Amino acid sequence: MKIFKDKRIVLTLDAGGTNFVFSALRGGEPITPLITFPSQSNDLEKCLKTFITGFEKVKELLLPQKAVAISFAFPGPAEYKKGVILNPPNFPSFKEGVALGPMLEDYFSLPTFINNDGDLFTYGEAIGGFLKEINQGFQDYEINKDFKNLIGVTLGTGFGGGIVINNQICIGDNSAGGEVWLMRNLLESEFIAEESVSVRGIQYYYKELSGEKGNLSPKDIFEIAIGDKEGHRDAAINTYNKVAQVAAEALANIITLIDGAVVIGGGISGSAKLLLPQILRHLNGDIKNRQGVKFKRIVSQAFSFEEKDSKKEFYLSATKKIKVPFSSREVEVLQKKGIPIGISRLGTNNAIMLGAYAIALDQIEKFTPQYKRKVI
Repeated sequence: MKIFKDKRIVLTLDAGGTNFVFSALRGGEPITPLITFPSQSNDLEKCLKTFITGFEKVKELLLPQKAVAISFAFPGPAEYKKGVILNPPNFPSFKEGVALGPMLEDYFSLPTFINNDGDLFTYGEAIGGFLKEINQGFQDYEINKDFKNLIGVTLGTGFGGGIVINNQICIGDNSAGGEVWLMRNLLESEFIAEESVSVRGIQYYYKELSGEKGNLSPKDIFEIAIGDKEGHRDAAINTYNKVAQVAAEALANIITLIDGAVVIGGGISGSAKLLLPQILRHLNGDIKNRQGVKFKRIVSQAFSFEEKDSKKEFYLSATKKIKVPFSSREVEVLQKKGIPIGISRLGTNNAIMLGAYAIALDQIEKFTPQYKRKVI
């Protein structure tokens, strides 16, 4: 893709509640050392000055080269199209709302784009990661098909998500697209899905099932489950089964509407050895009506792209040729509808940075020479 050959430079950062990590990208790749400052999230003035100081430091490293935009992910809720952040939980000093994008535009005279990290993760994987791999496979197998939709979820401290439709981020009319964490919890319907699909969910289930006190890390619980560490192995295995069921039902609801491939990122995605088989089993399972008639949980069959045979089966069963009646002509059609599911190919942070870079280049032309934000 031409984006990887683009010589334009974009300033970006990884904005966490504890630290801000600043950098610059060209051709989708970091070109400066990472610059880290405490985020000062409890003090609005100090926090905003940290944004300015961090980007100034990166600009100095780039001289005599210049950036064409600023683009990064920041926690919501937010009015992302206008660059306004609205009281994110990890930034208590933003409780009155902060016009962060316009502030940075005014100070640096650069168009500034702020988006949700789940959206940028999914966009990055669509451009240069999982979706790119899927479509390369179609070419390799000489199949005349192209996937344009991607569902991305991140499993970590929380349960994040993003959606790409027809190769474009689906932000939503209220900058609230892809809020998968708020979906209803399959196992505990009074709770949100994130109560199970998160670090705290794994810790809660393991304590409940094992009777142990204290909070082991998800990594510890994973190692117990696969037999690499002493502990209540059955409890650890059942813990990951529960997390997988809740995640899978959330994905099933999204797939039913979006009909796209699924990529999984975040720290907990390292437990894919336990999670993915259970997610596939749920997605390829049944659901029924009141008369007892069974239906497939999702219309298309889910295939694991972490397993060589499953990946090959996806391509070999993708299409077939149907003869046109009273004609020698044939039409190629889908033989088996398939949904590829796999783990992030770029790494979550790299995918977010690539997404931020790409969205900036996509959107620059929509701004006036004075870099004033257009009202959309």
